[in-house]
Amino acid sequence: MNRREAVQRVAALMGGMISAPAMAGIMGQKINNGTFVNFTADQTTLIASIADVIIPTTKTPGAKAAGAEKFIINVVQDCYTKTEQETFYAGLIKLDADCKTKTGKGFVEANDIQKKEVLTACMLEGDAARKAKKGSVPFFFMIKELATTGYFTSKIGATEALEYLPIPGKFDGCMPLGPNQKTWTL
Repeated sequence: MNRREAVQRVAALMGGMISAPAMAGIMGQKINNGTFVNFTADQTTLIASIADVIIPTTKTPGAKAAGAEKFIINVVQDCYTKTEQETFYAGLIKLDADCKTKTGKGFVEANDIQKKEVLTACMLEGDAARKAKKGSVPFFFMIKELATTGYFTSKIGATEALEYLPIPGKFDGCMPLGPNQKTWTL
């Protein structure tokens, strides 16, 4: 091999290394091809109400005060596939319809005890579907995961529900907690 061949091969190799990630990005398949479900103001209120039952207001503000419903809607519309969006939307509609059947009121209008009963029934139904390995993740587990993630990544959740240290010191992975001390936020 002469010097000219070596330079040509190195140039081809470098060109391939540089352009390969760009080509992969161009040829990559988009996961979410757009929003397939749009939530009305009433459905947004319903999502906030469900999240507030999952993480209620106690000594600290709940999921509704943290604005978890905005996070939930953003994730569903921007990150979920069409099938997941449809599963979430159908579960939301079914939960409200089940509440109307059991209590005569929509979920938002129901009292706290009725809301907990309806959500517990939804959870048990989701557990049964999970055990039977039927299709995608059940609605209850979707909204529970989104509500907790949305809450604990919000300012309220990270600073009021968890212990917050704005300027952390060294990392100590196994740190004892005092009596009645909150878990640390990351």
